[in-house]
Amino acid sequence: MKKLLLLLLTLTMVLALAACGMSKGDSDLSYVKKNGKMIIGYTVYEPMNYTDENGNFTGFDTELAIVVCEKLGVEPQFVEIDWNTKEVELNAKSIDCIWNGLTINEERKATMEITEPYVKNAQVVLIKKGTSYDGTASLIGKTVVAEQGSAGEDTIRADDNLNQATFVPKSLQTECLMELKAGTADAAVLDLTLANTMTGEGTSYEDIEIVDYLAEEDYGVAFRKGSDICAEVNKIFDQLRADGTMAALADKYGLDLAE
Repeated sequence: MKKLLLLLLTLTMVLALAACGMSKGDSDLSYVKKNGKMIIGYTVYEPMNYTDENGNFTGFDTELAIVVCEKLGVEPQFVEIDWNTKEVELNAKSIDCIWNGLTINEERKATMEITEPYVKNAQVVLIKKGTSYDGTASLIGKTVVAEQGSAGEDTIRADDNLNQATFVPKSLQTECLMELKAGTADAAVLDLTLANTMTGEGTSYEDIEIVDYLAEEDYGVAFRKGSDICAEVNKIFDQLRADGTMAALADKYGLDLAE
C-alpha cells in the first residue's frame, strides 16, 4: 500500500511539474520577458525600417516597435532577416516577430499570429519616366521585378498580364528600384509606402514614377502562431491610437493608418 501511495504521489508531482512547465513553455510573452528583449525581424525598407543620412536606424515601424517594447517592459533588438525565410526564422525563435510592413493575408494568418491592421498600403507599378504604359497588358513579355516572397510577387502572379512577363525576383525592394534605374528591368511592382518615399523629386530615383495601383492591403505585425504577445500588442496599439502617438508617427513618415 505504501509503495502504491508513493507511486501515486510521484505521478502527481510529475504531472504537476509537467503542467507547470507546459504553461511556461506555452506563453510566448513569458519567454520574451524572461529574455528581457524582443527580437524584431526586419529588412531595409524605407519608410518602415532603414538607416537615415545621419547613420541613425529609424522608420515608422522602428519607432513604433520601440514604444511598444517599452510598454511591454522589454528591450527591442532589431535583426535584419532574409524576407524569403522570415517564417522559418520566426518558428526557430531566431526572431520573436516580423515587424516590417508585413501584408496581412489569409495564408499568413493561418500560420502566424498577426495583429490588427495598423497601416494602409497598396501594390503599385513603377516605370522609368518617358516609358509608354497602357495598363499591365503593355508589360507582357517585358521584364518585371519585385521582392521575392512579397505581396508584390503575389500581385504579379495573380495578374493575367503580368503573369506573361518575365518575372525576376530580388532580395530587397530597393534592389528593384536599382534595376529600373539601370534599365535592366522594364517595371517593378512595389509597396506604395516605399515607392512614395524613395521616388520623385529630391530622391535618388527622380526618373522613376508610379503609373498604376493594383491592390490595396493592410500591414500587421506577425508573431508565432498562438503567441499571447499579439493580443498585448493589439491593446497597446489601441492606446497609441487613442493618445495620438500612432497618428503623429504616420504624419512624420507620410503614411495612412488602417481604419
